[in-house]
Amino acid sequence: MKQARRHLFALAAISLLIPSAGCSDRNLTDLSVSRAKIDPMVFDEKYDPINVLYGEDAYFQAFLGTDIYALKVDSLYASNGKLSIKVTVPPNGSAMGAYAGGVLTAVESRDFADFNALTFKARTDTIARIILDVAGFGNDNTGTSLFEAGRSSITLTPEWTTVVIPIPAPSKLISERGLFTFAEGWEDPYVLGYDIWFDEIKFAKLDNITNVIPRMPTTNTDQQYFVGATVTLTGTRTRFEVDEEVFWVDHSPSYFDYESTDPSVTNVTRKGTIEIVGVGRDTITATLEGVDALGSVTVTGHLPPAVAAASPTHPAENVISLFSDVYQDVNVDTWNADWGQPTQVEDYLVAGDNTKMYSSLTWAGIEFLNPMIDANEMTHFHLDVYAPAGTNFKVKLVSFPPDLTRGINGRELTFNADTTPAFNPGSWISLDILLADLQPLGDWDWAHIGQLVPSTSDAKLVLVDNIYFYK
Repeated sequence: MKQARRHLFALAAISLLIPSAGCSDRNLTDLSVSRAKIDPMVFDEKYDPINVLYGEDAYFQAFLGTDIYALKVDSLYASNGKLSIKVTVPPNGSAMGAYAGGVLTAVESRDFADFNALTFKARTDTIARIILDVAGFGNDNTGTSLFEAGRSSITLTPEWTTVVIPIPAPSKLISERGLFTFAEGWEDPYVLGYDIWFDEIKFAKLDNITNVIPRMPTTNTDQQYFVGATVTLTGTRTRFEVDEEVFWVDHSPSYFDYESTDPSVTNVTRKGTIEIVGVGRDTITATLEGVDALGSVTVTGHLPPAVAAASPTHPAENVISLFSDVYQDVNVDTWNADWGQPTQVEDYLVAGDNTKMYSSLTWAGIEFLNPMIDANEMTHFHLDVYAPAGTNFKVKLVSFPPDLTRGINGRELTFNADTTPAFNPGSWISLDILLADLQPLGDWDWAHIGQLVPSTSDAKLVLVDNIYFYK
């Protein structure tokens, strides 16, 4: 790790020196472009496995929540030599981790522009086949990787299988440290876990990759956001055909080059993030090394409210807060549970006040299960809502009585122009709801409230603030 930092500091020092190089008769356009280390090999017999995994050239980093000891060099199996990388997938319920996964990370950045695929061999010790969850490259486990890519659902058997993962845009992979990524959780019927071996991991130049079809996201089209929001595209992928095998590679949006029909509304960065810079409607298309991507993303920018929602005035000792700048909030596990409808949630400032912005809202799951809320002494539930358009907004709580194996949906309340309070677009609405109005007939337990479900039929862009129970 120290050596990696030295490399970064050296590069930074060089970049600082370039502008101050002074005058010269030499034409800078004649200079050759300095390239990072060009080395396609990640793991094979020619590489000392200790150096590959923990030494001067590259090292292994386990993902959070995985068995950090799952990977080792093994001599039991090898596709063409004496050694291979062995990964032990933990059993169901293992205290060592829920799955096995991580990255082989290069200490020194490498240039893979001359190659068009990552290839490797893999096998398992199971009797029948298993489906490897994901394998790929471009993730250096820093959280800032620009060019992550991978294949999912890769079939492995007890026999060695050659796997090919094409690079979506090789010209962009000129300074990469993420050499090899994998993740695998146990699968039926092998609840006690099993082993996987990888060998001959390397980047290659192949001539059998054909019919490349890039595709823009299909789940975040026609999006609405407030000006100032920054949105990350998700779901960018490219279809490849290798010999007779057809598959998709899921990858970072930064592999694409983007074009906007109205730059006054959006700005798409090289990372593939969309900055909403103005009011209006814009359609964004993309290409992958000159090939037009299927689909497009349409974005509408709205002006945010000029003022924040009114600050709550209830005494803190009478409040259980999920989200507010005024009170100390309890733990919220997620503001957008994966069982909800496709939507996005972002933190968004309104006049210096923190809010949650939901876009493409149909219904979303807000979970606070660890711990759940005991609202037995509370009388009301409060929520501030703002939407630039739409006719209704709905609220529902979910209770989890400990003597039941399922959650109980509360009564869903709908607010529109005819209710009290009324829901009207273009202004903040303060909802103060009697808890009794949210309680359904039958099973219910106010001591175990674990979910809040906001929903709507047409208010696709919504700000929420000051979410709390009070008495």
